[in-house]
Amino acid sequence: MCVALQQRLRHPALLALMRTVSRLGNGIFWYALMALLLAAGHLQAAFRMAVAGVAGVLLYKWLKKVTSRPRPYARGGTVVALTAPLDEFSFPSGHTLHAVAFTLVACFYLPLLAWVLVPFTLLIALSRVVLGLHFPSDVLAGAAIGSLLAVLVLMA
Repeated sequence: MCVALQQRLRHPALLALMRTVSRLGNGIFWYALMALLLAAGHLQAAFRMAVAGVAGVLLYKWLKKVTSRPRPYARGGTVVALTAPLDEFSFPSGHTLHAVAFTLVACFYLPLLAWVLVPFTLLIALSRVVLGLHFPSDVLAGAAIGSLLAVLVLMA
């Protein structure tokens, strides 16, 4: 699937979009959103997003260490890394984990944000596979963990 996506989505403008979305998903977009929420007086939303972010980092770093799953491009196949990875291992996708958790928490408080956040989150997830950094299962696991994390943060 990684190879198929890379072959079909090789247009330079599309790859530039995937790289940009992935880079924004490193945290820049989410930190800016939390700052905007704070400035707008949505303290609970920003606080719970921050809690989800810290918990997500701890969890995905531990999982990556425990599983030590190589990235698709590192397996010696035809998948190519189209951008530099942030770390060595692929499981789970931390970008997707955080995007899903942040989106669910933010949309719980401000449902209208879904018009922007849901497509952005889907693009982040897609970008991780297209750029050769994650297997689809890494992204699905990241989404599942991010969903669970959001529910736990919202229930606390």
